[in-house]
Amino acid sequence: MSKQVRKAVFPAGGLGTRFLPATKVIPKEMLALVDKPIIQYGVEEAIASGIEHIIIVTGRGKGAMEDHFDHSFELDATLEKRGKSELLAVSRGVSALARISYVRQKEPLGLGHAVLCAKDLVGDEPFAVILPDDVIDADVPCLKQMIDVFEERGGSVLATMTIEGPSISAYGVLAGSQDPQNKRIYNCTGMVEKPKLEDAPSTQAIIGRYVLTPRVFALLEQTTPGAGGEIQLTDGILALLKEEKVFGYTFEGKRFDAGDKLGMLQATVEFALKRSDLGPKFREFLKGLEL
Repeated sequence: MSKQVRKAVFPAGGLGTRFLPATKVIPKEMLALVDKPIIQYGVEEAIASGIEHIIIVTGRGKGAMEDHFDHSFELDATLEKRGKSELLAVSRGVSALARISYVRQKEPLGLGHAVLCAKDLVGDEPFAVILPDDVIDADVPCLKQMIDVFEERGGSVLATMTIEGPSISAYGVLAGSQDPQNKRIYNCTGMVEKPKLEDAPSTQAIIGRYVLTPRVFALLEQTTPGAGGEIQLTDGILALLKEEKVFGYTFEGKRFDAGDKLGMLQATVEFALKRSDLGPKFREFLKGLEL
């Protein structure tokens, strides 16, 4: 097995019901955060982390993602004819971002099943999983931080953040201990999915970034489906823990849940304020609001 993480899987076959009616015809991954689709932020993070091959797991009605990352000959020709060189560079830049492959998840049967759909394209090598809903703003890309830990420690790495209070029950939570050599690394011994506050084994909540060894594919294939016939990635990782080391990593950066309406609004405000072309005027607008 190669130790280099070259491929990233993007599960993007979900229905996006939290954003209905907008997602009735538009994939939730294509909803715009300022002026880029949510999924593009994750793809850019992966490329900046050294990923060479993006694998997007799609479903019915998700063709807009393929069109977005493809060449748009008509648009490019029109922009070139009108002398819109800056916009032409933006359009061409999207299609040149990465080598992208697509695989179809015929039914939404859980995150573990979505990852399993990418097995043949990943092969026998470690790989990353990025959930497009989780947008992370960081000086050093979150995935790059995790890949560095993977290369140093040689075990699967799960991105975590510290969650205090009752909201911990919305996450998968790690059990284990803080690494004595690096306080950001958590030596994982188990995990609990969406525990009650009093049952949470720690404050380390798993968010949408994973670096996994290919052994997880065989373990997911052996996983008994749960409610609704779904195969959960957490179950595959728990099985992996019995054979290999798994680490949690508290990344440096700020995470936004863009799969949630409030989280999407928060991300839009913060990303817009950081833009040199939008930030100053937008900041003045916000100051003038009667709150």
